[in-house]
Amino acid sequence: MKHRLIRGVAAIAAGIVSCGQAPASAGENPRATGPEDHYAGSQIERYEGTGGVPDLRYSAEDQVLGHDVSSHQGVVDWPGASGAGARFVYVKATEGVTYTNPQFIQQYDGSHSVGLVRGAYHFALPDVSSGAAQANYFVDHGGGWAGDGKTLPGALDAEYNPYGETCYGKDAAGMVAWIRDFVGTYHARTGRAPMIYTSTGWWRRCTGDNGSFGDTPLWLARYDTQVGPLPASWRTQTIWQFANHGALPGDQNWFNGPMDRLRTLARD
Repeated sequence: MKHRLIRGVAAIAAGIVSCGQAPASAGENPRATGPEDHYAGSQIERYEGTGGVPDLRYSAEDQVLGHDVSSHQGVVDWPGASGAGARFVYVKATEGVTYTNPQFIQQYDGSHSVGLVRGAYHFALPDVSSGAAQANYFVDHGGGWAGDGKTLPGALDAEYNPYGETCYGKDAAGMVAWIRDFVGTYHARTGRAPMIYTSTGWWRRCTGDNGSFGDTPLWLARYDTQVGPLPASWRTQTIWQFANHGALPGDQNWFNGPMDRLRTLARD
C-alpha cells in the first residue's frame, strides 16, 4: 500500500525525531538489561538506530493508528490513548519461559475497556528453550486468541538478543526451525497463525532472509518515513511500527488497511 507524506502536520508524529543513534557493530550486544526493558523494538533501536522527520506524517485515509506497550510504560492511561487516536494495541505478555508482564492485566483489559482492538506479544529467547515451549508459555499467560473481532492474533517478537550473541547462537537453519516450531505450536493451540514482529535487518541476518513464512502476517519494525524493503517472506506488511515514540504511549504503529480489515484480522 502506498503511503503518502504530508508536510507540516505534527499531530501524530510530533514525537518522531532522529535520536542520532548509530547502529551497533556486528555481533555487539549494546546493553544487556532486564525483561522489563525488552519491549518490541528495544534491541532494533540499539542495533539499527532510529530515524524520522518531525514535519512529516503519513496519511491516515486507509490506515489505522495504533501502538504497543509493555511494563516499560507502566500503568497506561487508556481513555487518554483512545482520545489521542489509538484504535489498536499490542501488549507484551511474556518473555522466554519465566517472565510475565506485571502490568499485563491493566494494559490488556484496560485497552479493551475503551474499545481498542488488542493483542498480546511474546519476546522470543530462542536460546533458552524450544519454540514449542515458548509458544505454550505465551498462550498459557495471556497470548491466546478469540475470534470476536476484538482480539488480534498473538505476535512473536523476533529481534536481536539483549543478553548475548545477536542470533542467539543459532545459524539460519536453526533459527528458521525454531520460529517454525513456535508458529506451528501457536497455530495448533489457537487455530490461528501468530503475527511475526521483526526488522528486515534482523530477518536477513538471523534467518538468511528465509522466504517460507509468507502466510504469517508481518509486523515490521522500521523507524523512518518509509516502510522500505521487506523481508523475503512477505510482499506487504500487516502492521508497520514506524516510530519508537509519539502521541501514543509506547511505540507508534500503522495497520495497513481500514478499520474493517483490522476487525477482520481479529475475527478470521
